[in-house]
Amino acid sequence: MTMTAEQATRFADVFDRLTANVERTLHGKSHVIRLALTAMFSEGHLLLEDAPGTGKTSLARALADSVRGTSSRIQFTPDLLPGDITGVSVYDQRSGSFTFHPGPIFANVVLADEINRASPKTQAALLEVMEEGRVTVDGHPHPVGEPFMVVATQNPIEQAGTYRLPEAQLDRFLIKTSIGYPDHATTLRILEGATHRAHGDPLPPIITAEGVTLLAAEARTVHVDATINDYVSRLVQATRDAGETRLGASVRAALALIRTAKTYAASDGRHYVVPDDVKSLAGPVLGHRLVLDPEAEFDGVTALGVISQVLLDVPPPGDVSAA
Repeated sequence: MTMTAEQATRFADVFDRLTANVERTLHGKSHVIRLALTAMFSEGHLLLEDAPGTGKTSLARALADSVRGTSSRIQFTPDLLPGDITGVSVYDQRSGSFTFHPGPIFANVVLADEINRASPKTQAALLEVMEEGRVTVDGHPHPVGEPFMVVATQNPIEQAGTYRLPEAQLDRFLIKTSIGYPDHATTLRILEGATHRAHGDPLPPIITAEGVTLLAAEARTVHVDATINDYVSRLVQATRDAGETRLGASVRAALALIRTAKTYAASDGRHYVVPDDVKSLAGPVLGHRLVLDPEAEFDGVTALGVISQVLLDVPPPGDVSAA
């Protein structure tokens, strides 16, 4: 069943109200908020690479508050163990059996702060539950519930003592972006509210966590024309053929681009995807999945630069409308 025009209008209304609500905490960053909500309604995870103090924790907390969901924060350090994330089974002497004690991963929105500071084994434990949506301890599966979204952060500075995420693990994140510093006018607004605590009263909820799950299911029904699928296929192939890349976008990347384009279209009040949806998301969805040739990287070539050139080289389809 394909999403109707009325459903798309309702979806866009909720999406806009959520964006405005989160922006009460993260001033002047509506584009980043919309990307985060796109990841949430596409049932994916978000990777933020940014300097300290730009609002990464505030974004995760505001998302959870806005959907009346639970949130948790995991500070990744080199001594963090997988069980510190997933939970452990503890022996109960009175019952003579083991009882599972869930870890902080059991929340609707999980902030994985400085994920690249943990060991590869601990990173793998987080990325496993991101992919499967459940934790397996002592052979027993424990679903983390829905909706479930990980907002992971890593700093582009202070790389000493960090463990870089391998490309195969980066591919698990649906979207990668950065918040960036606010402009002058926004900084003044923030400073005017400096008398309030950094994490004061929670934001009022706009919808329930169950509502997010229902809207995510509706987003999956947005119509995608065959010409859009062809366009995405040609884009990812062009990233593989580019002379500056050693490894281009995978099939998973193409699927991710279609998934997010559906949500992006619905957030704009449309029940069908247009080429501009794909263009808007190509950088955040594909950029972190490319592996550049070392010589090209040494010459200053970036993944986003490669994608920008690919978007220029690959012609989009003509007018696309609903079926």
